[in-house]
Amino acid sequence: MVEEIRSSLSSISVQWLAGLKDIWRVLRHRGPSQFQFWLIALLIGVAAGFAALFFRKGISALQAWIYGAPDLDYLHSHAQELPWYVLVAIAAGGGLVVGLILDRFTPDGRVRSVADVIEGAALHDGRVEHKEGLASALASFITLSTGGSTGREGPVVHMAGVISAWVSNRINADGITGRDLLGCAVAAGVSASFNAPIAGALFAMEVVLRHFSVNAFAPIVVASVAGTVINRLEYGDVTEFTLNTPGALQFYVELPAFLILGLICGLVAVALMRAIFFADKVGNTVQERLGLPRWLRPAVSGAMLGVIAVWYPHIIGVGYETTVLALTGGLLLGQAVIFTAVKTAAVAITMGGRMGGGVFSPSLMIGALTGLAFGLIATAVLPDVSGTHTLYAFAGMGAVAAAVLGAPISTTLIVFELTGDWQIGLAVMVSVSMSTALASRLVDRSFFLTQLEKRNIHCAAGPQAYLLALIRAGAVMRPMGDSRCAPLEDCQALVEEGLCIRASASLEAAMPVFDRAEAAFLPVMMEEGGTEEIIGALYHVDALKAYNRALAATAAEEHR
Repeated sequence: MVEEIRSSLSSISVQWLAGLKDIWRVLRHRGPSQFQFWLIALLIGVAAGFAALFFRKGISALQAWIYGAPDLDYLHSHAQELPWYVLVAIAAGGGLVVGLILDRFTPDGRVRSVADVIEGAALHDGRVEHKEGLASALASFITLSTGGSTGREGPVVHMAGVISAWVSNRINADGITGRDLLGCAVAAGVSASFNAPIAGALFAMEVVLRHFSVNAFAPIVVASVAGTVINRLEYGDVTEFTLNTPGALQFYVELPAFLILGLICGLVAVALMRAIFFADKVGNTVQERLGLPRWLRPAVSGAMLGVIAVWYPHIIGVGYETTVLALTGGLLLGQAVIFTAVKTAAVAITMGGRMGGGVFSPSLMIGALTGLAFGLIATAVLPDVSGTHTLYAFAGMGAVAAAVLGAPISTTLIVFELTGDWQIGLAVMVSVSMSTALASRLVDRSFFLTQLEKRNIHCAAGPQAYLLALIRAGAVMRPMGDSRCAPLEDCQALVEEGLCIRASASLEAAMPVFDRAEAAFLPVMMEEGGTEEIIGALYHVDALKAYNRALAATAAEEHR
């Protein structure tokens, strides 16, 4: 009997050892895709979490020092006691510093933010600019500390992207791994900023990666949780906004009101986005006509913000105090309407003036104010079938933010996590769905994708719209002298007709030429010794095959 037991134990031990050897072999040979990748994702999550935490703490410290505010939760109440020239000087001085930073460290004087991270995920294998990104973070830090009327999530997302891009370059990550690491960093940054681990993970996939990959979900969640832990070590397990008056939804009867609120919030979100783009266009025109140096543009915008803050200090920074007042019903109808208009103008001036910051926090404030105004009217007109007006503020906050970000899922969840109130999800979801559906038809799906579209980067329509821009004619052509390439005489004949393409040009530029000329191939040109020479031929069928392979690879990544 003893021998049988020993034999059984020995057999089990052998099986366990064999299993451990298999596990070790997988960990050794599959590298970043298994254990190493998860470890890297965790470390990136910790790094992005600390970056978000230091960014937030740094803004608070500098803001407290500049304004002399004892409690930054009530910054605007303190700011309204300051002399008018102090408010103007702070904002204008901050804008001047921002302008000098961007003029020195960026080629175009533009702050990098979420749109650039989306571009990096789609077009650059998960990489973003390093030097420009760090300069943009510093510029946004100064903006938010000196009266700029934007939010901190945009700079945090791009800082997280810089961290992941640095790591991806060090480990020579391919496109799939680079994008996954970018998603991990973004999730951790958002989670650490708002103490919202669920929404942080979904934001990375819904807004930045723009697909839900099962293979990427787990490491992104790990990084998101790591970012949340960093936040909670400093601030504790508390929500960003504390609601003292929980809402009571009169189910079914009151839902049509939230449908209407969603449509209104969609229009408000579109007005906010178009105001920003209009302000940027006006800023470009004024700068060009007056010959202003680009480093002076943020200073002028800062001075304008300082003048507005003399009468409406609510516009300064993130706007936490005003948002809380809206969510708790501490404002009158007239105040809610005026503050909505003034905050929209202030955000447009800040971003149109190239001062930096994000749009998420302002959209939360504007949404809460819009919802409160609607709720005060709705509950006054139909008091017997209405819940509290603060419930509408809650729903409006999510509806405007979701329409601006083009992210109904993650925004719905982030609003829940910011407030800790999960009981009125139906009202929020109804408003969010209507606002997003309406706004996405009036802009290119979201604020960020519309920004890219204005730069001729076509991410809004999906991979089928931008993949052609990633493939160069020189990589697909048949070189001259190849048996499958057209004769030199035929290529020269097409060149004389003006039908040719450079080797560095993309297939996006080649396809319209094929359609217009109805040619089977195009000569590919390259400058050699100061003269243009034919180096090959790009065939229409080869271009289509390359495009099809790129589409298949993208689909495989999204469904892996």
